[in-house]
Amino acid sequence: MNRTLVIVKPDAVERGLVGDILGRLERKGLRLVAVQLRLLDAQTARRHYAEHVGREYFDALVTFITRSPVVVVVVEGPDDTWRLVRQLMGDKNPADASPGTIRGDLASRMAENLIHGSDSSDAARREIEIFFPELA
Repeated sequence: MNRTLVIVKPDAVERGLVGDILGRLERKGLRLVAVQLRLLDAQTARRHYAEHVGREYFDALVTFITRSPVVVVVVEGPDDTWRLVRQLMGDKNPADASPGTIRGDLASRMAENLIHGSDSSDAARREIEIFFPELA
């Protein structure tokens, strides 16, 4: 089985969408391996978003992801589970996300698009190590 990381972002937690989002992953046949509700500290957020350091939106990303609790999840599934999760998420911009996707159905603003999913198997390994080192 293959694993990837998902973060249900603060806006989704605040809106009470955690069950819907995790349910969509489970209904697709993915298994939840680890789930944790936590408030991210700035250091962890900066480590997670390291590839965006130096970009004009970096500080806004850190501020957003640390503003209130998130649900950090490791999901397991077939080869390229990360790709399957990304398809379920939909386009980063909710205006471009297809109906039936998480963002297409539930999000309305790009700055608050409900969910993060690793964008490659390498990113999944790195991100799982950050949040669940015991699973790495």
